[in-house]
Formats: sequence, structure tokens, C-alpha cells
Amino acid sequence: MRTSPLSLISKLHPKRNKDLISTTQRRLTRIYSSLLILFLLLFVIIVYTVLHVTILKSTENELASLVATEADVIEEYLETNQRNNFRGIDAGDLVIAGVNQSFYYVLNEHGELLMGDETDKGLHSQLLKLLSGRINDGHNLFKETVHLNATLPNSRKHGEFHHHEPEQTITLMIASDTITYNGQFIGKLYIGKDVTFIYTLFNWVLVILVGLGIMFFGVAIFISHKMSKKAMIPITSAFTRQREFVADASHELRTPLAVLLSSIDAIDMTIESKKDDFTESLLLNMRSEVNRMTNLVSDLLALARSDSGTFDLNLETVDLKTLAENAFTSLRPLAKKKQLSMNLFTSSSLLVVADSNRLSQLIYILLDNAMKYTPNGGEVILQLSKVDSTICIVVQDSGIGIAKDELKQIFERFYRADKSRTRTVGGHGLGLSIAKSIVSSHKGSINVTSEIDRGSTFTVIIPVEIST
Repeated sequence: MRTSPLSLISKLHPKRNKDLISTTQRRLTRIYSSLLILFLLLFVIIVYTVLHVTILKSTENELASLVATEADVIEEYLETNQRNNFRGIDAGDLVIAGVNQSFYYVLNEHGELLMGDETDKGLHSQLLKLLSGRINDGHNLFKETVHLNATLPNSRKHGEFHHHEPEQTITLMIASDTITYNGQFIGKLYIGKDVTFIYTLFNWVLVILVGLGIMFFGVAIFISHKMSKKAMIPITSAFTRQREFVADASHELRTPLAVLLSSIDAIDMTIESKKDDFTESLLLNMRSEVNRMTNLVSDLLALARSDSGTFDLNLETVDLKTLAENAFTSLRPLAKKKQLSMNLFTSSSLLVVADSNRLSQLIYILLDNAMKYTPNGGEVILQLSKVDSTICIVVQDSGIGIAKDELKQIFERFYRADKSRTRTVGGHGLGLSIAKSIVSSHKGSINVTSEIDRGSTFTVIIPVEIST
């Protein structure tokens, strides 16, 4: 089933020709910047992780050591005083004095408070509720978040003002240890430390590291651009010399080839009455090879001009229908020889501002390519249409088709999709590359869809008038 040009035009958009050097440089810039940013990201992760683990681990070890020491002190006190409970123990008899601790509680097996103290009385009810639910929990070290109740709004008492303070969220690190007497469970000691500042510090460190990362992102792009630009200098120089060589060589070869062709014609006329079949065949082959070489040189020169940016266009108002009809007239003998059905579908007139010679060359290339790869008795269709401010040229054939994995390479120079038929169909693999250059110079796009043994469809979209 063939695809109509109207359905394809919505999928294709004109694209400017991308310079190989600048494209490669941008790719190198992306690679370099990606590597630099990756190293930066790893650095941020490593620094943050080391700080996080080191500080938290130090705090955990300090708190675990403290609760173990205080539990030993309490057990020693109970053993010294021959007590198996906390009844009658005065708060001054046993003091738990850890460094920077927020509270200490001793709870029995039912979660009831036996003794304890806290630095902020507003946490008392929350802590009891929290810890009583963990009395049978096997975790000896954990983290909890509690909310410090706000002070009542402004009130005056005994000549002093009590200011309203917003509710605060406090992060506590809590360690626990069991207290026994002669192997009997007496209670569980909990000691908590306020680590809110530590987590606030972690957040600020992360913000600073991310901020530095964002700043370095721009630096990485700049450095990568400079590195890629420097790396491309020898490549650009070599590419320029190669391009100039191809252009100069192609230009210089045209003159001797023209002389050869003229000499062959002169010899042919000189020995017209004396030549036999062998001589005639020899001259015919020489003329054919010289013409083939001339076409190859012309193609190379066209590509060299395209690479160097001297692919000048002689813009004028052109009737695309007339160009297509002329191409059909020229190629019809070849089509008749291969018994190909040639069909042209177009409106009465299709005016476009373009280079008539280049546009005619484009149509010839696409039709010639379709005819080469279409077996005898096949069909080649050329459709021309105008949609909004664009012209659509579609060349369809019923040929051998192109494999999906080769579609992206079909416009590369000297690439042949069917290498086994190179000698049979002729050509040098430059036609489609030249066609793409012509389309790009007209600020258009070219696309191909194909199915093996069902044919190919080349679709060209160019603007009716090239914007300057």
C-alpha cells in the first residue's frame, strides 16, 4: 500500500543542513561535559555520604556508649543497695548526667515511668507515649521526630511578657539498654539526644553542594566547548585539505576528460570508412568510460562545492510540472527498454522559487535511482503536490526495496544498499548524497520509506519560497 504525500507532509519538517565539523564538535562538547558533570556528581555524593555517615556514626557510638555506661551505673547502684526496684529512690540519689542529652527515662515492662528527667517539659507526654510503645521493641538505637508545643500567646504574669513562639520540630536520636538485678528484668533505660542541628547541617551542606554543582555546570559546558574546539582543530584542517583536494582535482580532471572525449570523436570521424566491428566496439567502450568518468567528476565537484558552502543557487520562479515532464521525456526510452510503467501525477501548474537546474537534477536523480532498482515490468510513479507553503515531490517504485537497518545510510556517499548489483545497475553511490545536498540547499527535507521486494518511496518537501 503506497503512502500519499499528504500523509507524509505532516510528519516531515524542513531542516537546515548540519555541518559535519560543528555537529562533531557539539557531540564532543556533550561527551566532555557529561564526563565532568558525572565526576562532579560522584564527588558531591561521596562528600555528602562521608559527612553523613561519619557524623551520624560518631553520634550513634557516643550515645550507645553513654546508655551502656549509665545502665551499668544503675545496676551497680541497685546491687550495692540490695534493691530490685526503684521504689523509694530519691532523684538526688541517682543522677544520669550525659553530655548534651535531652532526656533520660527508665520504664518498666508495662511502659510506666519509674524515674527520669528531660530538659524541656513540653516533651514529657510525647516521649512517654512514644517510648511506652517501644518497650518490647528489639531496636536499641533509633531516631524519632517530636513536636515541641508552642508557648501560649502574649500574656502578662507578674510583670513579665511571655511571647508566642511557633511550634518546633525536633529530631531525637534515642538509645536504650535493659537494667537487670540478679538476672531479673527491672526496667529499660532510654537516653535521647537532640540531633536537629546535625540534620539541619546536612540539609545546608546538600544545598551548598547542589548550588556549587549548578555553578560548575556552566563552567563544565564552557571548558568542554574549549576542549572540543581545540580537539577539532587538526580534524578541521585535515577535512578542509581533503575537501579542497577533491574540488581542485575534480575541476582539473574535467579538462583532460573533455579532451579525451573530443579525441575519441575525432578518431571516430577520421577512420569512419576503415573501422571494423572490433574498432567500433573499442571506440564505443572508450567513449562510454570517458562519459562515466565525466559524470563521476561532475558529481564529486558538486559535493565538494556543497561541503565548502559554495553550492550557489540561481533562484528564479520555476514551474515544477515542466521540469518533471522534461525529465520523463528524457528517461522514457530507458523506461521503454526495461518495460517500466512511468506515471506522473501533478496539478496544472506548480510554481516554486528555486534553482531550476538543481531541481531538475534532483528529479533526474530520484527517477534514475527508482528505475535502476526496479525490475523489468515494474512501475515508477512521480507525484507533485502543493500543501500550504510547501511543495511535495514523491517518487515511488515497485523495486527491490531497502532494508530497515540501511535506511539511515542510504544518503551517505558511495553507499550502495544492494552491493551485489553495483556492476549491473552502474553508478557510483553519489546520486542520493547529491540529492540530499540539493534539498538541504533549498532548506527542505528528504525522507525514504521502503519494504523489501515491495519498493521504496522518496519524499522531498521544500518551501515554495526560500526565506532569507
